[in-house]
Amino acid sequence: MILSMPAFAHLWTSVLAALVYAVGAVWGQRLNPKHAIILFTASWLIHGLALVMGLHDESGAPRFGFAPALSAMAWLVILIYVLENHWYPQFKTRWVLMGLSAASVLLAIVYPGQVLPSQATVWLPMHWTLGIAAYGLFAAAVFHGWLLQRAEKLLRLAEPNEEMPPLLTLERLTFRLVTLGFVLLTLTLAVGIVFGEQLYGPQFALKADHKTIFSFLSWFTFAYLLWGRYSLGWRGLKAIRVLYLGGGFLLLAYVGSRFVLEVLLGRLA
Repeated sequence: MILSMPAFAHLWTSVLAALVYAVGAVWGQRLNPKHAIILFTASWLIHGLALVMGLHDESGAPRFGFAPALSAMAWLVILIYVLENHWYPQFKTRWVLMGLSAASVLLAIVYPGQVLPSQATVWLPMHWTLGIAAYGLFAAAVFHGWLLQRAEKLLRLAEPNEEMPPLLTLERLTFRLVTLGFVLLTLTLAVGIVFGEQLYGPQFALKADHKTIFSFLSWFTFAYLLWGRYSLGWRGLKAIRVLYLGGGFLLLAYVGSRFVLEVLLGRLA
């Protein structure tokens, strides 16, 4: 099959992004911090270009799916990490992020998504943008939760923690991400409820399907987490477990449903 010029450019941009990420994941620890963050930033820029180029198929029709969603999540996590590294130089470069990002880019090549329903409404791009931003923020929060769990373990073992900011700073960052992600998730669900028919047509209006159920389960879980944090002072392992649970529900909501439809069933809902 002969690829069109846009498809060819998207393919090789994606391959280049995955390659740079892979190089960083394997050899990045040998670089000094300045060169490491340059490599992180370069990878992020190429990745972003690949994402933009993959938003349309060869005919120009908009498309999306579970793999591009994972790729966009990885891109946003890298962005948050680069910004935090600037504000908090204590953060050491997390090369595992580059490895996961490389995998997400390659997955989006194999599963580029399916053409979206054609709807003439300004709410559709807003709905998608809010949703992906919420996914990215919660993905970063889950990663921070893992770092927080690791930092607490080092503290209990009385081992030095030279790769992360102080425990309280890391905890504040985690819950800032959760709070902002919760706001965006709330707006995403609100737009979907109010403008469901305009977004996807009458057959795609709000209904109790897999995606809707898990989306609301994640919303209630994160609301419960924030209530526990600011009303009861939750912290540590209890808060992290609720964060993981909410992240799992959110992952199953869109990515899980699209994976089943695109890969296991091979059809568009």
